[in-house]
Amino acid sequence: MILYFSGTGNSRYAASLIQAQTGDELICINDILRARMRQDPEARRDFRSDSPFVFVCPVYCWRMPHVVEDFLRESRFSGDMRAYFVMTCGKSSGPAGKHAELLCKELGLTFLGMRSVIMPENYIALFDSASYDEALGMLRAAVGPLESIGRLIACCRPIGDTNTPNPCSLHTKMNENFYRLHISDKPYRVTEACTGCGSCEAICPLANIRLREGRPVWGGNCTQCMACISFCPTNAIEYGRRSLGKRRYYLRADGTQLKKD
Repeated sequence: MILYFSGTGNSRYAASLIQAQTGDELICINDILRARMRQDPEARRDFRSDSPFVFVCPVYCWRMPHVVEDFLRESRFSGDMRAYFVMTCGKSSGPAGKHAELLCKELGLTFLGMRSVIMPENYIALFDSASYDEALGMLRAAVGPLESIGRLIACCRPIGDTNTPNPCSLHTKMNENFYRLHISDKPYRVTEACTGCGSCEAICPLANIRLREGRPVWGGNCTQCMACISFCPTNAIEYGRRSLGKRRYYLRADGTQLKKD
């Protein structure tokens, strides 16, 4: 069973390439989180798999997103209790693998390794995204490693990044400061280009956006996945001044980019 969380499509695409090698069931964590946030009593919490669990997500400041960690803690797993982690990142995953291993121990899962794969940057609240052609080259370069990871998982062989550092107080402090200083929806605003289409409301994994008089309003429960700002069809969403003039990157499920400019 493969469970993935993805804001702008990188981890979804990675999960699909792995699934093509393993044949495992593919489950979107975003959909379940959205249902949980809306207090849906039917939101799934029990997961049983006859093969190892595979968790796919991005790296947020050298660690899996807190919402993913919370999701795993709030879920119940049974069957084959072995677990793999595959994480997409812009440059480095740092000690994310060690954090995943510690979380496995907490959840009673047997850790079979974590592998990170570099994919196009999407966090335009701090960084520039890659151009269309640069992103295309990175995506093509990621296919081979992801398919190789999928084949290893299909054979239940261990995977792992080399020279993955152990978490230290500096890493912990940086992650804490990252969330304290940057994980906020207060700077989001919409321009006159907004058509009130509701795409941002529909795509938010935490059900944090509501349309009010045809304009999106953020509710204070943001994980900075960049889905809303990147998926907006008219580029009407800005993150203060930090996103001005920056290319929006969003990857469709089939591995093609939503926008060329």
